[in-house]
Amino acid sequence: MIVNDLKSYLDDKVGEYNRPGFIPDDPISIPHAYSKKQDIEITAFWAAILAWGQRTTVIRKCKELFAMMENTPHDFILNHTGQDLKPFEQFKHRTFNATDTLYFLSFLRWLYEHHDSMEEAFTIGMKPSHETIEVGLINFHNLFFSLPDFPPRTKKHVATPARKAACKRINMFLRWMVRRDDRGVDFGIWKKITPSQLVCPCDLHVDRVARRLGLITRKQTDWLTAQELTNNLRKFDPKDPVKYDFALFGLGIEERWGGLDL
Repeated sequence: MIVNDLKSYLDDKVGEYNRPGFIPDDPISIPHAYSKKQDIEITAFWAAILAWGQRTTVIRKCKELFAMMENTPHDFILNHTGQDLKPFEQFKHRTFNATDTLYFLSFLRWLYEHHDSMEEAFTIGMKPSHETIEVGLINFHNLFFSLPDFPPRTKKHVATPARKAACKRINMFLRWMVRRDDRGVDFGIWKKITPSQLVCPCDLHVDRVARRLGLITRKQTDWLTAQELTNNLRKFDPKDPVKYDFALFGLGIEERWGGLDL
């Protein structure tokens, strides 16, 4: 497709998939069950981190996790006792286990004791002139593992561009928090990061469709690949390139695009 035709095609697909009907079958349904800003942040962050495998399983495990917090995660994180943590010793999703869960709880408690919003942790060192959120992601990772008792194994669950990772789950979380429109899917509750600074989540579905469309040429999938994709999407909409995540993901997962067995 030529550029104008591809933009028109993807714009149509954004309109098709960026709608409330997308929510129930996607992990974004987890934070949509909450109204308090901090509860939305916490559940969205955790849902994004756990988002690998079948979406139905991800949603089920998230509901299990937040039920242990009596579905008031912000209050629980700030006020739990040692005894309250016992149930979490059994929580597991794929390679995310109790050690990771307990450290997440510990870090989030520290975070909300020092900041009103998780947004503060993602904007350390960020400037309006920065093209992307790369600096914010690196500094968030450093902050996340700044507590003296962090378990080294947990580092595999929180990616950073400093290790060349594509950071697909955190980029998805940031899309949820930052993008704002009138479609009702993304929350747009953070204001210190602009939609233009977001980087497209480069998961399996997005990666394969983007390659078929010529939006990715890099062989491996890493941070530079995510940047390449985002830079190409900026040609279609420089202010909101990551809205095309809806189109690429939707094509991959809903339409089995390109003969993919997904």
